[in-house]
Amino acid sequence: MGIFKSLSIAAGVAAVVGGLSAGAVRADDPTPGYNTKIPKGLLTPDKYPTRVGDIEFFDGIPTAATAEALYNHLDYIRGVQTFLTGMPAASLEAIRRSEMHDGKTSSNRVSIFDTLMDSNSLFLTGNTDTVYVSVILNLKEDGPTVIELPAGTGPGTVNDAFFRFVVDTGAPGPDAGKGGKYLILPPDYDGELEGPVGGQETEIDGETYFVAQSTSWINWFIARGFLKDGKPDFSSKLFREGLKIYPLAAKDNPPEMVFTDKSGVAYNTIHSTDFDFYKELHTVIDREPVAFLDPELRGLFTSIGVQKGKPFNPDLRMKNILIKAAEVANATARTLLWYERNPADFIYEGSYWKVGFPGGNYEFLLDDGAGGRDLDGRTEFFYFATVNTPAMTLKLVGKGSQYAWGALDENGDYLDGSKSYRLNIPADPPAENFLSIVLYDPQTRSQLQTGQPFPSYNSEKHKDKVTYNEDGSVDLYFGPEAPEGWENNWIETVPGKGFFAILRLYSPTEPWFEKTWRPGDIELLD
Repeated sequence: MGIFKSLSIAAGVAAVVGGLSAGAVRADDPTPGYNTKIPKGLLTPDKYPTRVGDIEFFDGIPTAATAEALYNHLDYIRGVQTFLTGMPAASLEAIRRSEMHDGKTSSNRVSIFDTLMDSNSLFLTGNTDTVYVSVILNLKEDGPTVIELPAGTGPGTVNDAFFRFVVDTGAPGPDAGKGGKYLILPPDYDGELEGPVGGQETEIDGETYFVAQSTSWINWFIARGFLKDGKPDFSSKLFREGLKIYPLAAKDNPPEMVFTDKSGVAYNTIHSTDFDFYKELHTVIDREPVAFLDPELRGLFTSIGVQKGKPFNPDLRMKNILIKAAEVANATARTLLWYERNPADFIYEGSYWKVGFPGGNYEFLLDDGAGGRDLDGRTEFFYFATVNTPAMTLKLVGKGSQYAWGALDENGDYLDGSKSYRLNIPADPPAENFLSIVLYDPQTRSQLQTGQPFPSYNSEKHKDKVTYNEDGSVDLYFGPEAPEGWENNWIETVPGKGFFAILRLYSPTEPWFEKTWRPGDIELLD
């Protein structure tokens, strides 16, 4: 084939291909105002309805009115998200404020509930069954701080200012209930000691310490002491005589411990649910080091004016937006708490008993982190509870504690204090120490205030008082009036108010984890 003939054929093929290409372009008409066809998904209509009203554009450019509406909406949704996400910090801050004496906290000043916590205290789902000790650590003022525990205390935990886990004490901690010295390092510590989350046994000057480093200046230490023969005296004495907290620098001459009995005292440890929430959060952000939070979370808070080193002083427009944002965020948290949409958070199939720790992970990680953070689970937990520890999520037979909470009756309806209910507790509760049931107020998430200062049942404390069924089980009755013949098994409720119940197992045993023992459902009797 000659070169000229080859060139002629090539030219013809090119012409055909070019013609096909040109035809393809012509078959797809250009978008008006463009030389080519623009995918529909790239273009913004001139006007369309949204949840914030009709929004308008000129060729994709928002009108001034639309821009104003959308900025207000952006500030609003970030206000809602700040409330839901920043709740752990505001909650621990509220506890810090409750522990203040003469305008400050001191690590040697301990709140103790010598005769247990009753319903006068506003404390998120506090129990009626253990001797609490509560103290705020200020690592910025005190530096590395020692917590010296006697042997035989119940479980304890140190949480940082965002309610993140630092270390456990007692049976679930590294001292395994034998007592010992814990050393909590501040976030700026750069010495030779290592303080991993959960603690590490270390010898310092010939003494053994369990060392853990916190991410924040402020930390909360709370511990529980068990009843002995149904009474709190043993644990009260154990803490008062054996608990020592002091700066490591003062170990040779530690300050005298000061214990304040909070039993029966009406005081508040709960964060606000209105505009003041953002003030509480700002106090935390302004005080703690920058590295305390990741830039993403810090940026969210800054977007509404909550920033370290700057006053929180929103103008009237922003304040009104945040007032409404707090209202919706509070309502959202309550919805997450009462109407769970994650089936995995129910303990038993066909029952409304829910896990006490949503997601079963103290870091609130989904699928070992593959699903990221369980944002709803974290909000749900911190809206009604305190203390963050893996001891609540791990299978620790004979150690720690396990929880279940009942907010709905067997029909899936919320619990009404005007009505009467029955709860069956089968024989042989799976707990080495005790099982308890405590009723709580849905408004305050604290113990229900009635004519009974302790709205609860304890399998040890009340074992000689309640009436048992023939099979050894116990029927508990909730209602405004005691059923005849069952007065000792009755926990009072308030007409016109709701309530919910929490089941606790201290030192849980195998049947709980294997689900071979389970509580009955809360039955409506009316």
